[in-house]
Formats: sequence, structure tokens, C-alpha cells
Amino acid sequence: MRNRCLFLGLWLIACPLAMRAQQAVAKQNFALLPDAPQLQAQVQQRTPALNSATTNSSDSLPPDSTGETLTRQQAEQLALKNNPRISIAALLALAQKQVVRETRSSWLPKLNGKLTAVDAEEASRISAGSLDGSRLLYHVGAGVDLNQLITDFGRTRNLVASSSFEAKASEQQSQATRDDVVLAADIAFYNALGAQATLQVAISTVKARQAVGDQVNALTASKLKSTLDQSFAQVNLSQAKLLYLDSQNQFDAALADLNEVLGTAGNQQYQLVDGQSPPLPVAPSAEAVIALALQQRPDLLALKLNHEADVRFSRAQHEQLLPTISGLGTVGITPVGSSAYFSPNWYGAAGINIGVPIFDGFKFRAQATEADLRAKASDEQGRVLINHIVRDIRTSWLRANTAQQRMSVTSELLQEANTALDLADTRYRLGLSSIVELSQAQLQQTQAQIAAVSARFDYEADLAALRFQSGSKP
Repeated sequence: MRNRCLFLGLWLIACPLAMRAQQAVAKQNFALLPDAPQLQAQVQQRTPALNSATTNSSDSLPPDSTGETLTRQQAEQLALKNNPRISIAALLALAQKQVVRETRSSWLPKLNGKLTAVDAEEASRISAGSLDGSRLLYHVGAGVDLNQLITDFGRTRNLVASSSFEAKASEQQSQATRDDVVLAADIAFYNALGAQATLQVAISTVKARQAVGDQVNALTASKLKSTLDQSFAQVNLSQAKLLYLDSQNQFDAALADLNEVLGTAGNQQYQLVDGQSPPLPVAPSAEAVIALALQQRPDLLALKLNHEADVRFSRAQHEQLLPTISGLGTVGITPVGSSAYFSPNWYGAAGINIGVPIFDGFKFRAQATEADLRAKASDEQGRVLINHIVRDIRTSWLRANTAQQRMSVTSELLQEANTALDLADTRYRLGLSSIVELSQAQLQQTQAQIAAVSARFDYEADLAALRFQSGSKP
């Protein structure tokens, strides 16, 4: 009885130790995965506001630029570093690589250590619920079981190939996510840059119309201009202030969008810097861009890899109907137990097991048919994506080509508007025209400035979209 209690106690101590060892290994493997970047807490706040409309001094306007400088390349780097979508895609790609290891483990031997201690009534051979009578004997034993797959006629090989293709597809999806984040950063940057330039136009407009208003007020006080001119000047100034308020709101909203893409939770302010070099010309035709996209678009490559994975999985499902040959082995000792049933030294055995599926209710055939249909569907999805790519590239090329032409047209429009304003200002100072003509020239110049700014940065954004559609790196 004392020996029985001793061996039962050893068995109860060994089980928790083995479980803790497995948990420690799992924690060590999980620690190898990268952590998602933490959101940066930003405390810098900016709350510019235009003074009341009754204030005539231009000192009420905020400074032209605040915050740290930021170029497009810096915005892309920050987005790739801090945007959580990048971390999510990388973690999913790493997780898919572990699936390859999981599948490949079927080729490796399985070793299971066992420690058993049983205290049973002598000669009780059958227990309720199971007819495993060999365990219903007083004994203590320890041993190792071996199970090695010899061949399953290609099923495991195709499963490993399928998971490998899926892992490569996950890497391409991760790259597609990076390209998508870069595009979002470019679009947000150019939108904010256009809003910043429009805000600068609004500030310049307020200052210019404030100066005209001050001159008209002085001339009106000297009885050289009528109160009608003074009223028109005040109306023009009020319109300029409204333009400033709208521009400031659009700039703040564009910065909020930019901070979201950059992975910043706070209201970080930037002074956006445009590239010194002129924008590149658009590709001469959409056909060259389409040919390039069909070769290097990561999402298209990922879909092709997924189709290959489906094809190999379909083969593996068909091979479920083939036999499986495995090698089995066991060895151990039984130091405590009846000599009538247990060897006092050690026990061991080896053998080969052949499993042949005979009838499973048509389950394997249904799974094979399902895999075939899914493989055909993934092939059709590739055709759908190709059609979408061709359509998106053609529309992106048309937008970029039109935006390139709009830049030259708006540049000429701005030159003509500046010339018209100079003439209208000279005629008004000489008393040859009314303030209505001057106001109209001022309005046309402001509209031309905003149109020129919008055309420039719209073209930059369209080029970024076309670059993304072709799969090219920025």
C-alpha cells in the first residue's frame, strides 16, 4: 500500500511540471512576434482663429506656417512606421508561415511520453464506458510511443505546397497593404498641401483687400471717393475673410486626415513642403502602364498564389481516398505491477499500420469536389481583378492626363487674371473706372490662384494614384 501511494504521488507531481514546460515554450514562441506600434500621444494643439469681422487690421491673421516641416517622402516613412495596418499585415504574414510548419509536421515522427499509475481492485477487468481492460490492474509504468508517417501517396506533400503558396500570398498581401498605405499617405499629403496653399491664398487676399479698403477709407474721408466705393471695399474684405475661414477649416480637416494615415492620434501640426522639382509628365499611353501592372501588382500576384494553393489543396483532397502507411513503435518499463501481467524489466513493440478508406458516406469525394470548385472560382477571381486593374488604370491615366492639361490652362488663366487686376487697379486709381471693375478683377484673380493651386496638387495626387495602379514603388 505504501508503494502504491508513493508512485501515485510521483505521477501527480510530474503532470503539472510537464504542462508548465509546454506553456513556457508557447510563451517564448509568441514573444518572437513583433509588437504593433503604439499610438503616439501628441499634446501640441493649434487653435488659430480670425478676429471679429469688425477688426480692420491684418494683424488678426495667424502666422503663415506653424509646426514641423514635412515632405512627401517623410510622410510615407511615418505612415509605413506607425500605421497599424502595416503591423497587422506583417503579423498575418508571419502567422501564415507558422501554418506551413504546422502542415510540414506530419512528415516528422511523433514521440509521446507517458507515465501511468493505476490503483485498481484486483481482478477487475472491465470498467463502465469502455472495454479497455488492460489498464484496470494495479501497476506503475512509463514509456514512449512513436508514430512515423511513411507515405500517404502525396497528400501531405500537396498540403505543404498549398500552405506554402498561401504564405507567399500573405507576403504579397502585406506588400499590397504597404502600397495602399503609401498611396493614402500621398493623397492625404497632397490634399493637405493644396489646402495649405489655398489658405495662403486666402491670407494674401485678406491682406490685399485690407490694404485696398484702407486706401478707399482714406480717400472717402478726403471726399475723393464716395461711400459706395467704401461699401464695396468692405464687402470685398468680408468675402476674403469668409474665404479665409473656409480655407482654415479645410486645412484643419486635411491635417486630421493626414494624421490618421500617419498613425498619429493627436492633432499634430505640420508645415508641408512641396518638392522643388516640377512634377513628372504622365505616361504617354495607358497600355504601357497596364502591361507593367499585370507583371508586378502585389494583389494580383497574391491572387495567383492563392489559386495555386487551391489547386494543390484540391489534389490533396483527392488523395484522401488513397491508403496511409505509418510506422508504430513503443517502449517502456513497468517497475510496479503483477508479474502475471507485466514484464519486470521492460516492454517494447514495433509495427506498420496501413489505413485504407473504404466507405465514409461520400465525405472525401464531396470534399474533393468542393476543393475543385473553389480552385475554379479563384481562377475566375483572377480574371475579375485583371479587368478591374485595366479599368482603373485607364480611368487613372485619363484623370492624370486631364490634370496635366489643366495645369497649363490654369497657369495661363492666372497670368491673365494678374494682368487684368493690374489694369483695373491702375484705371481705378486714375478715376477711369468704378470700384465694381476692380472688385471683379480681384475676384477673378483669387479664383485663378485657387484654380492653379488645385490643378497642381490634383495632378500630383493623380500621378500617385496612377503609380499605385501600376504597382510601382514611389
